[in-house]
Amino acid sequence: MQAVKLLIHGKVQGVGYRRWFEKEAIALNLKGYVKNLENGDVEAVIIGTEQSVATIIRHAYVGPLRASVNSIQQEQLAEDAPYTDFKMLR
Repeated sequence: MQAVKLLIHGKVQGVGYRRWFEKEAIALNLKGYVKNLENGDVEAVIIGTEQSVATIIRHAYVGPLRASVNSIQQEQLAEDAPYTDFKMLR
């Protein structure tokens, strides 16, 4: 298992990015959350197999149709993060 925190920079608010990310994460059986930040970025914590985490990071660079991702910062987290499912936070 792998746990990663992502900070997604670009045009990622107001374009359905969180909803899209949530659907992708659930389809990949990931745990964690995705939320908007006040500075216009999106933050996500994802926990799952190395393959699933790598897949969603790859997809996150594309995002939904109207999104434009400039960069994604990644930070490794402890694998024992207390998440039992994946949620979109407000």
